[in-house]
This record gives sequence, structure tokens and C-alpha cells, in this order.
Amino acid sequence: QVQLVESGGGLVQAGGSLTLSCEVSGRTLNMYTVGWFRQVPEKEREFLASIRWSSGSTYYKDSVKDRFTISRDNAKNTVYLQMNRLKAEDTAVYTCAAESDTGWAFSNAYWGQGTQVTVSS
Repeated sequence: QVQLVESGGGLVQAGGSLTLSCEVSGRTLNMYTVGWFRQVPEKEREFLASIRWSSGSTYYKDSVKDRFTISRDNAKNTVYLQMNRLKAEDTAVYTCAAESDTGWAFSNAYWGQGTQVTVSS
């Protein structure tokens, strides 16, 4: 079993930056992909970015790739999401998830509890 705990959310003014952390425990992640998602009430969960643990290869949603950066620290088993030039529309609960590299679209992923990011306009 894999457990994920997010941290780093909070309040920030539009134009500011935040870095979210996702600490993963339970097993090694050498064959896992870790992704960041966000969700607001009444809307579906939105994929933002993912990283393959073994290679560090990343994939971004087009709408955020110019502002968000996903990375990982192997020694800490932690994945980060650096968010720059935040907008009010970025306000959401941000959640990380881990899925086997053989999985598809995080359909059978392990999920964290989420961390709230609120961007004031």
C-alpha cells in the first residue's frame, strides 16, 4: 500500500507563488508515476502534471505548463509542484496520486487527502 500526504497549501495573492509537497510512503516508487490534480466544488478532478519516478520524465496539462513545474526528490520520497504567477482561478484543493507505470489515467491510483490553495484577486 502507498500513502501520500500533501502539504504547502495556503493563501496567496494573485501573481504570487506556492510550492506544494507530496510525501509518499509505503513502498518504493521506482515503477510508479506520481501526479498532481486539483478540484473545485461541482467540477471534475483536473489533471495538472505527472512525473515518472524512475526517469523523471514529466507531462503537463497545456494550460499550466508555462507556470507550474513538477519535480521529485528521491532521497525524501517527495514530489513537488511549484506554482508561479498564480491566478484566482487556480483556487482549488490540490491532491497528489501515485499509480503503477503500467496503469492508465490514474484509474487505480493511491490518493492523498489534498491541500487547499486559495488565490486572492
